[in-house]
Amino acid sequence: MLNKINDAKEKFLQNIEKVDSAKLLEELRIKFLSRNGIVSMLFEEFKSVPSQEKRAIGQGLNALRQELQAKYEALKTRIESKGKASAPEIDLTLPGRAPAQGTAHLITQTMNEIISIFKKIGFSVITGPEIESDRNNFGALNFPEDHPARDMQDTFFINRDFLLRTHTSPVQVRIMESQEPPVRAIMPGRVYRNEAINSRSYCMFHQIEGLFVDENVTFAELKGTLVHFAKEFYGNNVKYKFRPSYFPFTEPSAEMDITCFICGGKGCRVCKHSGWLEILGCGMVDPNVFTSVGYDPEEITGYAFGMGIERIAMLKHDIKDIRLLFENDVRFLKQF
Repeated sequence: MLNKINDAKEKFLQNIEKVDSAKLLEELRIKFLSRNGIVSMLFEEFKSVPSQEKRAIGQGLNALRQELQAKYEALKTRIESKGKASAPEIDLTLPGRAPAQGTAHLITQTMNEIISIFKKIGFSVITGPEIESDRNNFGALNFPEDHPARDMQDTFFINRDFLLRTHTSPVQVRIMESQEPPVRAIMPGRVYRNEAINSRSYCMFHQIEGLFVDENVTFAELKGTLVHFAKEFYGNNVKYKFRPSYFPFTEPSAEMDITCFICGGKGCRVCKHSGWLEILGCGMVDPNVFTSVGYDPEEITGYAFGMGIERIAMLKHDIKDIRLLFENDVRFLKQF
């Protein structure tokens, strides 16, 4: 029996010298160390060994199994480490890579810049709900139910009485109904119109409305406020003009144009070769609006104005398609 133990050890040592891969290593394990391997078979024979020989042979068998198992584990570790050696090593001397840092969306940047200008001259910032009543969105702003001016804005109606607001003007109504004059505030937010989506229009966009209500407010004050804004936002060299216009909630009404900052007023594709760009609408608050919110139009006057954020951002950065502002393409957004 001791001879068989020595033969098994010698054969294992001869075979292990030829092993240089995981496949050959597994074959060696099966041949010598598996349930049906040579070592297991020797333990089976051990059962029939005479009692007086069991002590010496048992010690020899245990020593054989431990030695073969140790050599197998050591070779397995070497073969596995050799396979990992080809993996790329980490160069700890390389400088670290800073994580990508996000920035505010271009619409948010533009809105914050406009808000900052008006806050410096005393306007507070007030927001309102995007789901509004028909009364706040239209009725209180001098849009009678059968008035053709309602057709100026294609509306998403939720039911007969509620809708997605088409402008931020309903916030004006809420402010005036909740506080007495003077009121000086701007109202930024999202608005919705049921329009076909194309390069120049979208079903959702952003506006900033402004309102100043007090005694003896004049159109000259409105012009002074908006000229200050234009020079702060577009530069001191900007030229401007006011054109008569129509809005149901202001009378008189006007639109403000500035010289095209792309071509300097010479005429280009952006300004349709006119040299001018429209940036906002404005006017004196219609007395009917004051009556709707409980103000006395004989004692109170005021002005209001409103501008589209997307339009201003597109003009300032020469963006040709409004859809780029909503598609969240990082390649586009990271330019700003």
